Amino acid sequence: MTTAAAPRSGAPATVLTEALTCRAVHVTFGETEALRGVDLHVAPGEWLGLIGPNGAGKSTLLRAIAGLVPHDGSVTLNRDRRPAGTDVALVPQIPILPEGMTVAEYALLGRSPHLGWLAVESRRDRRIVASVLERLDLQRFADRPVTHLSGGETQRVTLARALAQQAPILLLDEPTSALDLGHRDAVLDLIDTLRRDDGISIIAAMHDLGTAARFADRLALIDQGRIVADGPPRRVLAAGRLSTVYATPLNVHTVDGEIVVLPAPRSRQENGP
Repeated sequence: MTTAAAPRSGAPATVLTEALTCRAVHVTFGETEALRGVDLHVAPGEWLGLIGPNGAGKSTLLRAIAGLVPHDGSVTLNRDRRPAGTDVALVPQIPILPEGMTVAEYALLGRSPHLGWLAVESRRDRRIVASVLERLDLQRFADRPVTHLSGGETQRVTLARALAQQAPILLLDEPTSALDLGHRDAVLDLIDTLRRDDGISIIAAMHDLGTAARFADRLALIDQGRIVADGPPRRVLAAGRLSTVYATPLNVHTVDGEIVVLPAPRSRQENGP
């Protein structure tokens, strides 16, 4: 474990977590190259936003980091250690919710990587889950079936399972895709608070570019399986670059200090970027 750089105001003075490095990560599905030699580094306690058009490779990169798809190249933590099941937690875009399982039982699945062969959950495991449900304001749903939840509740329950894993690296695949505007920012604010409190690193595939700029420390723009830009949001979100990658004219504005990406006026769209 390493000591992170000084966090933002309001965060703990010292954050202990893992750095993650991808070197020449390549994923192929049949004849399709989903990732083409991705190099990436995520610092301890950092929020990295993955942006890019649909099919660019964002979800595939998250799944490669989590060890869920075969890949060439390497994904390592500090001192070139390969991630174990306790190191990385993934919140998928479309979770599998088993019939008949309660919210508490589903969140408890997050403790599975910590259990030995044929071991059962301990009182400590259950205390961790209870604490996570409380932090996410889900304790009142503990006995409700996971299949009887709203979209926003389901997203929080899926996050609860990942947080119960207590992994130093949290992977989020479109974490607010099922939420309206109000709930979207509330969930992302909560994730950011947990990041600061617990010192976890976050890698999040994010659809809305303005939201990605607001929450991420750094953005990686992916196009056709390659990272074409990587850096601070204001540098990555250049109108010309985005218009090329998204294949439509886009404008980048600053409104009340926040970055906003909007389609260009129709007259410009007719003439191209």
